[in-house]
Amino acid sequence: MGMQAFLDVFDIYLLEAVINGILLGGVLALLALGLNLIFGVIDVTWICYAELVMIGMYGMYFMVQYYGVSYFVAAPLTILLVAVLGAALHYLVIAPLLTAPPINQLLATGGVLFVLQSFATVAFGIDFRNLGIRLPVLAFGDMNFSYARLLSFAAALVGMVAVYLFMTRTFTGTAIRAISQDRQIMALMGVDTRRIYLITSALGGALAGLAACLLVLQYDVHPFVGLSFGPITFLICVLGGLGNFIGGFIAAFVFAEIISLGGLFSDLEWGYVLAFAFFIVMMFIRPAGLLARRR
Repeated sequence: MGMQAFLDVFDIYLLEAVINGILLGGVLALLALGLNLIFGVIDVTWICYAELVMIGMYGMYFMVQYYGVSYFVAAPLTILLVAVLGAALHYLVIAPLLTAPPINQLLATGGVLFVLQSFATVAFGIDFRNLGIRLPVLAFGDMNFSYARLLSFAAALVGMVAVYLFMTRTFTGTAIRAISQDRQIMALMGVDTRRIYLITSALGGALAGLAACLLVLQYDVHPFVGLSFGPITFLICVLGGLGNFIGGFIAAFVFAEIISLGGLFSDLEWGYVLAFAFFIVMMFIRPAGLLARRR
């Protein structure tokens, strides 16, 4: 009877970990979508993408805590702020390097990463800041789920569906998808690629801003918070096949389940260790990614 009770409790913890993995996967998929969108269209990997999320989290913190702005008013303002930042990053840093070797582009975005981290450190200090919004916990049977995670998962899905509709139902979205498939021929057909690149960068920034609005409910804000999401987001995109939206979506949930289940059997940090180990093994098996984009 004691063993049966143990197995029942273990099953509950296992189910709770699986569901939490799904909830985490939604936010990771949103981050991967923004980075994959930029790579798929512009063919440049922003390794500073998570730092845009960090700036967005600071924006949310100061608007809500210092200026008393409602969370639901601050969120769209933050999304707009990071979208503008994404467009500015493209105009000032990426556009002049579009024809440069990929290593130059990586070094440039790496430089932006350190600039944004240093700016946040000097401007805001290294203190951990919390938004101060305490959401209740949903009790379902013997399982408990944070409303912050449930809200983040739902909002991430809404954001991804909105991007899907934009990409499939609008002329600009169709042009973005066409350029991601063949950027040379689209330029010959008269499409203004520079405009599409700028819109794509702004859209990628908007997705980073949305992710910031969701993550700030679960994590403290500090200058290096991007390090918690940047490496795992990049690995998700590589595992799914850089530029492959479906592959990144699948890889995000695979990584999230490994992290969540790994945290069930040991510390959460071991979940990340297992996820990185899984990535290394998969790079030997599928070096181009699970669903590599055909060029």
